[in-house]
Amino acid sequence: GGGGGPAPPWVGGVTRPRDPAAAAQLVAIFVECVVAPGVTAEALARLAQKPNLRLLALDQAAVAGASGQQLRTILGGVLAQQRDQQPVDRSTWQVVSTAQPDATLLAELDFAWRVVRHVRSNAIVVSKDQQTLGIGAGQMNRVGAAELALAAAGEQAHGAVLASDGFFPFSDTVKLAAGAGIRALVQPGGSKRDEESVAACNALGLVMICTGRRHFLH
Repeated sequence: GGGGGPAPPWVGGVTRPRDPAAAAQLVAIFVECVVAPGVTAEALARLAQKPNLRLLALDQAAVAGASGQQLRTILGGVLAQQRDQQPVDRSTWQVVSTAQPDATLLAELDFAWRVVRHVRSNAIVVSKDQQTLGIGAGQMNRVGAAELALAAAGEQAHGAVLASDGFFPFSDTVKLAAGAGIRALVQPGGSKRDEESVAACNALGLVMICTGRRHFLH
């Protein structure tokens, strides 16, 4: 944020066990909590040097064997729903735009698509160089989520990609993305107005991929 004040504390999540080198990097920045699938004794000793740091080590066996069911409490009962954890299957993806993605762009779209599945619907994710730049979460409409994600990305949105957990009901999100410098989009497809979004992509020179499967998180 503005104002030149101190950086806010943050929570870091990592996908691999932490070693001493990685621990040294975490100690050097302002982090209050780290979640990791494991930590070596040497890394733990290094992390212990940082005051007030909380380390959460996940039980990998428990995570691997976790149920696919999610429970949500509702008035008068409980709702059980299937967790969205199916592997990404790029064989079902279709390039619906005239512009074609290369292997690097496909990998970037794959990354953004994997991230957006973990964001509350309606969800939009903006990414570049395998880094999440902006997230729009839990909005009543898709263009509102896109506005939030693009605003968070700022100027870094130029040359980035955008992933949407649901289809584009209108072409407004495509036009908004193009105006911010987005070069490619990935979305499930399936709207009655898909052709309008595809036509907008073609007119603006954007790549669009339809996955044939949507994400949903509530």
